[in-house]
Amino acid sequence: MRRLKKHTIFISALALFQIFSIGVSAQRRSITPSPARAEGDGPYTQLIIRGAIMVNGTGAPPIGPVDIVIEQNKIKSIQTVGYPGIEINAERRPKLKEGGKEIDASGMYVLPGFIDMHGHIGGVTQGTPAEYVFKLWMAHGITTIREPSAGNGLDWTLEHKRKSLKNEITAPRILAYTAFGMGKEGGINSPEEARLWVQENAKKGADGIKFFGASPDIMEAALRENKRLGLRAACHHAQMDVARANVLNTASWGLTSMEHWYGLPEAMFDNRTIQDFRLDYNYQNEQHRFGEAGKLWKQAAAPYSEKWNAVMDSLIDLDFTLDPTFNIYEANRDLMRARTAEWHQDYTLPSLWDFYQPSMQSHGSYWHYWGTEEEIQWKENYRLWMTFVNEYKNRGGRVTTGSDSGFIFQLYGFAYIREMELLREAGFHPLEVIRSATLYGAQALGMEKEIGSIEVGKLADLVIVEENPLQNLQVLYGTGAIKLTEDNEVVRVGGVKYTIKDGIVYDARQLLEDVKTMVTESKEATGKTIKQPGVN
Repeated sequence: MRRLKKHTIFISALALFQIFSIGVSAQRRSITPSPARAEGDGPYTQLIIRGAIMVNGTGAPPIGPVDIVIEQNKIKSIQTVGYPGIEINAERRPKLKEGGKEIDASGMYVLPGFIDMHGHIGGVTQGTPAEYVFKLWMAHGITTIREPSAGNGLDWTLEHKRKSLKNEITAPRILAYTAFGMGKEGGINSPEEARLWVQENAKKGADGIKFFGASPDIMEAALRENKRLGLRAACHHAQMDVARANVLNTASWGLTSMEHWYGLPEAMFDNRTIQDFRLDYNYQNEQHRFGEAGKLWKQAAAPYSEKWNAVMDSLIDLDFTLDPTFNIYEANRDLMRARTAEWHQDYTLPSLWDFYQPSMQSHGSYWHYWGTEEEIQWKENYRLWMTFVNEYKNRGGRVTTGSDSGFIFQLYGFAYIREMELLREAGFHPLEVIRSATLYGAQALGMEKEIGSIEVGKLADLVIVEENPLQNLQVLYGTGAIKLTEDNEVVRVGGVKYTIKDGIVYDARQLLEDVKTMVTESKEATGKTIKQPGVN
């Protein structure tokens, strides 16, 4: 019999929900807290970013050169100062005040800070200290994350949210969405208990709730109460409950966004009411769960059919948000690509690499015997899924960018950029990709007046990159993109140069160097290296 690994964690989304529901000690399941901030300069009485090409996040095309004036943590003015290829008249530029700071961004691109709508901070079993996760995010321009489930405990998450808001730590701003039922002894067993739990969750300071499913009366009571209190909600419609409440039901009850895609094909069944599960299916068997999920979109109504259109139109009418997290399932259609990504060697902690490996217990480690047939099924799954998401965007629906990193060979920060690439593959114009990563995320969080675009009066959350990300999104990866020079020399270009959060300027490449050092030290301390599974 195969020996089970000691590093294993929960088996499924259902098990995750159960863990949160029984009141496990936050201290026992919390990762190492983030240390006091030792990085970043500012905020300044005045900071001027000079000569940049601006992509403002609203869907507008690039414009430049522009000078962006920031005072403390707010954008004070944006001024067009000339034309491409023509020397800028210094008299037309904003004047630097005494004590101010300038960044020469001539020819560089400046974008709004990115928003990761599905940003788990990690867990003890993955062995990911908060500093490691936060620096990977910040190094990739991610200045805001929505933390679904508050997996290290709500108190822990709220404490890091507070410290981030005060810039006491190097971290994106954090919105805490508590797992529904978290901390409730015996679980939630009635609509009244659901309403009371939601009220308590709001009093504790949570920004919203992450659902996995519940009986319809309990789910509806919780969602309606949450909406009444002005909070927002996300849901992974787990298979154990989706037959009773799919996304059409939960969206009508007040759900803000759906995560991944579970619950959407089920809403479009037109010749069945339940997924066509294999008859020896067991939800606790991860390969069953993910293998059968790869066949699900083909069981839904065909693209552009009456049922397909009706579901889409209903969700758009409800101002509902899709947060697809394409990247987190990419190993399903190309396992080798995901597990051999070049950044693993330098930036993936050995403990996290161990967590990814084939296992009968670890969530998402379902590589019991994953091969050609499973990958082909998932390729078709993606084709149908992407068709829906792209058309949803085309009809005015909101699609955001989330990564769900820390599982299935997807690494923090890097996975977020991959999500951008997959939105592009789905049919999004690069400007639509950037809008999903910025303004649409802010709208889904109810923060569009503060963040999400480069506009006067908003917070100074910005990303500066030396290459044009619209031409090649890969230049946003920390490892950059391969380019051949006119001298026939292979070079690496790109990588975020500066991440600015709240007017504080961070050297993104130095943040990556810090992470690389953490990984190197962990390898030396444990004697572990990054080896492919099954290879001696």
